[in-house]
Amino acid sequence: MKNKRCFLFGLFLLLTVALLPSDDDITNEEGEIVRVTGTVRLVGSGTLPQLVITGDRVQWYIMERKDRDKLFDLQQRTVTVEGEETVSQLTFASGRPAGTRRELRNIRIIENQE
Repeated sequence: MKNKRCFLFGLFLLLTVALLPSDDDITNEEGEIVRVTGTVRLVGSGTLPQLVITGDRVQWYIMERKDRDKLFDLQQRTVTVEGEETVSQLTFASGRPAGTRRELRNIRIIENQE
């Protein structure tokens, strides 16, 4: 019974890794300056949480430390910022599309709503 559980766990782990996006499958488009409004949130768990701005239908990841420092104390508040947006098309290791990831860099806070 224990061997069967170990086998199933290993199979699950192998399938999970096979479906993760690889770094080679990320295509960056040239960044453009955009103005976005959304709620500043901390997402993820463990030792690698990420700061994001969540809009109506889009989520932007804040990648640079200086930008995260500007927004960290504004969590759960709605902000309007301008920044350089980079859009990446992600694919799983199998080649299937995995969605779009939007990142903001060099942000400037325009408005902070409490």
